[in-house]
Amino acid sequence: MYGVLLIILIGHFVTIPTAFALSEIATNEKVKGGGEYFIISRSFGLNIGATIGIALFFSQAISVAFYVIAFTEAFEPFFNFIKEKYNIILPRQVISLPAMAGLSILILRKGANLGVKALYVVVAILFLSLTMFFIGKTDYALDGSQHFFTGSFRNMTDFFVVFAICFPAFTGMTAGVGLSGDLRKPGRSIPLGTTSATIIGMIVYIFVSWKLHISASQEDLLNNQLIMSKIAVYGGFIIPVGLAASTISSALGSVMVAPRTLQALGIDRSFPSRRLNLFIAKGKGELNEPYNGSVITCTIAFVFVTLGSVNMVAEIISMFFMVTYGSICLISFLYHFGADPSYRPSFRSRWYLSLIGFVLCGWLMFKINAFYAIAALIVMTLIYTFIHFYHKDRQGIEAIFQGAIFQLSRNMQVFLQKSKKIGTSQKWRPSVVCVSRDTFERDNAFKLLSWISNKYGFGTYIHLIEGYYSKATHNDSLDILQQLVKKSEDEQSKVYIDTVISPSYTSAIAQIIQLPSISGMENNMILFEFDKEKPVNLEQIIDNYSLCRSGDFDICVLGSSRQKINFKKGIHIWISRYDFENTNLMILLSYIIMGHHDWRKGAIKIFDVCKEEDFEETREKLNELVISGRLPISKKNIELIKKEEQVSIQNLINSKSSEAGLTLVGFLGEQLKHDKYELFTGYDKIGNILFVNARKELSIN
Repeated sequence: MYGVLLIILIGHFVTIPTAFALSEIATNEKVKGGGEYFIISRSFGLNIGATIGIALFFSQAISVAFYVIAFTEAFEPFFNFIKEKYNIILPRQVISLPAMAGLSILILRKGANLGVKALYVVVAILFLSLTMFFIGKTDYALDGSQHFFTGSFRNMTDFFVVFAICFPAFTGMTAGVGLSGDLRKPGRSIPLGTTSATIIGMIVYIFVSWKLHISASQEDLLNNQLIMSKIAVYGGFIIPVGLAASTISSALGSVMVAPRTLQALGIDRSFPSRRLNLFIAKGKGELNEPYNGSVITCTIAFVFVTLGSVNMVAEIISMFFMVTYGSICLISFLYHFGADPSYRPSFRSRWYLSLIGFVLCGWLMFKINAFYAIAALIVMTLIYTFIHFYHKDRQGIEAIFQGAIFQLSRNMQVFLQKSKKIGTSQKWRPSVVCVSRDTFERDNAFKLLSWISNKYGFGTYIHLIEGYYSKATHNDSLDILQQLVKKSEDEQSKVYIDTVISPSYTSAIAQIIQLPSISGMENNMILFEFDKEKPVNLEQIIDNYSLCRSGDFDICVLGSSRQKINFKKGIHIWISRYDFENTNLMILLSYIIMGHHDWRKGAIKIFDVCKEEDFEETREKLNELVISGRLPISKKNIELIKKEEQVSIQNLINSKSSEAGLTLVGFLGEQLKHDKYELFTGYDKIGNILFVNARKELSIN
């Protein structure tokens, strides 16, 4: 008895949260044709919706076959009679195929209206059958030895096989949702019908189990599928009729709902063929009955009825239903967690119920049949990939977690700020912001930010629109932002992109250095960029150096070259004993940049210009720095160069780093005051060069 109760309870631990989630979502927006598919697609986006909708349609179509196969069990006395009288064992398809044909003709000719009317008759028969069952008595029950909670768990290895066979009997509560397009007030009818059907169904199942337990022995329950007919008053007639009515009513519900799901998929152009979408979406009559969808549904059902295996069909149906119900519970949970102000349902579920439903669905899929579960997930991944490729303009899987991520990010940033850990951590990582008005002339600065923010750091790229804020400049900024986001997507960059409207370069810098990083920590580095061939904005960079230093920023100035970047030649770092403050920052930046896949075949090379008598001491310090800092720099890539008065550092760099992918050179504030333009110019024989100025010496250990 415990096993039966456990099946009922677990099944309803899935369906009750799903019913509540459906009711909640249905009272937040008008649910149109397609029921569950409509809810999922309008919540998660059309691509995710189509993927789950296709799975939902197949579960509904196959469940028609399941219920028709179950319908044949009502004719067990007939099969037994033929076997005893003529010694012929008839296949169940003798009944199931004609029943499927009759059901198909009924739904194709009369549509949902007749199906709904037929359900009223079915409900009356079921009510009568259950009443006759509950008032029936047996000699077994009269001895009074049985109690509801007697017995023990047995054959638990087959528990989930039995659960899979029983679970489709718990799924009828969503039939009303599938007919949402035909309901007058779906926002009222769906919560009332779905929740009441689920709870009443659970109560009926428990009482039926109790009645069977006290009215029949375990042997009778195992050996007689129609044991209810032995218990009920006039059971030989009323129970087969009731069984036939219950199964055919479920089949009717599925054969009415599945075509509407398919029709909604066609209306949303979910399939890759325009003709196929039009064919599926086409309706018939004033009520737009999904005739073509019904033909497809009945065809699929015929195939599975022909197979005739209840167990296999039940496991397949359960997989698809679990995916659908899990998705609905996940939608509800994410809406609660995301705190979307537009989500204002009049019926409220609880976030923990939705989470329980979602987790249980995933767990049960693998417990029922791990192979089918993995196969279902693979198939759905392939379907999503294909649909996303076909509909690139629609929201993808990112739409699922968008609101939740926003909320999580907000809470985390507030937590970090309150805990006073921002800016005090001993573990440094770059949080770089770059502002440029030359975005569409060259993209070297954007590439550098992409390298830095790929794995270890954070990058914010801001395009400057010079001018005063107005409706025109605001619209321009939106267009430019859209272009830049598209560029970032194409290049798979992890840089955060934005625009700023400001009357001058200096005012833009003043605004930007006060903004927090998207990471939640403060920005600690600013990146300037100029064209080495036409350094027209170099003067502005020099003028704004002091402004940035007042904000205690590390400052990098990128001299952009038009040469093709030779990643295989790696990164060259030039250091000197007079520039020790910048050394560690340059090495750490090089290590972070090398983490990008563009540089996978390159290496870091360090050049140190010093006096010949200092060679041994300098080499020892550099080797110690590399070892203690656990840096992937080979000793052979550390080159010491003798300092000669007649040879400038600039000439050495031009000579040694002419083929480098990127060259890093440190500079000091005092040098900038003295040399100004000459500090950044004269490096014509090398490619991109990054000038680095650290606000303080960083620890590299």
